[in-house]
Amino acid sequence: MAPSQIQVASKSLERLLKEEQSYYKEQEQQEARIAKLEKESGGEDDDGNKAFTLKQERQALEETKKVIPTLRERIVNAREKLESVLDNAADETERNSAVELLKRAKEAQKDDPVAGIST
Repeated sequence: MAPSQIQVASKSLERLLKEEQSYYKEQEQQEARIAKLEKESGGEDDDGNKAFTLKQERQALEETKKVIPTLRERIVNAREKLESVLDNAADETERNSAVELLKRAKEAQKDDPVAGIST
């Protein structure tokens, strides 16, 4: 049996929320690496590539930061789609789990200017 529209929309939103969390975790790790490299940058390392490594880490951090707003927009769209198919839910359990997922998604994006939710 093929998954219902609500199941597809729910799985999509769950995946996007997990992806968002992984980008935030990656951003924290990159910031920590940059701080560590800046702290250690008192002298050049053996092969003289500390400045290059720091530049690469900063570039990776900027790329990660650029992905997050687009991802937030995709989450908002997935949330809206799930809300639109919620009325068509035949199974009450499926509907309740979708409502809980929507609550989690809104909580995860509170105070997010892209999501348009503020507390």
